[in-house]
Amino acid sequence: MLLIAGLGVGGAVLFKDAHDEYSQLEQVESANRQKLAEAQERLRAQERILRRLQSDPEYVDRVIRMKLGYAKPDEFMFRFEPDNAARPAEAFPAQAKAR
Repeated sequence: MLLIAGLGVGGAVLFKDAHDEYSQLEQVESANRQKLAEAQERLRAQERILRRLQSDPEYVDRVIRMKLGYAKPDEFMFRFEPDNAARPAEAFPAQAKAR
């Protein structure tokens, strides 16, 4: 009788370990499926951009102008400093002290 009880407890422990491992593997699989779905969505977005770059000259022109800062020969480009740039008094400390 003691032998049967010992086998039952041993089997239960092995079953619990196997079940815990299976649960962990399911969580890993779920996380990997989520990562895969995100990567596939990024791929689809990049493929759409690629198709537009290959077939839409106006889109290519706009991307070149925005990303690279190119201008047409008869245009002027105005570039503004971001808001976190130094204020004029901070940029020229000698002038600020003279005032």
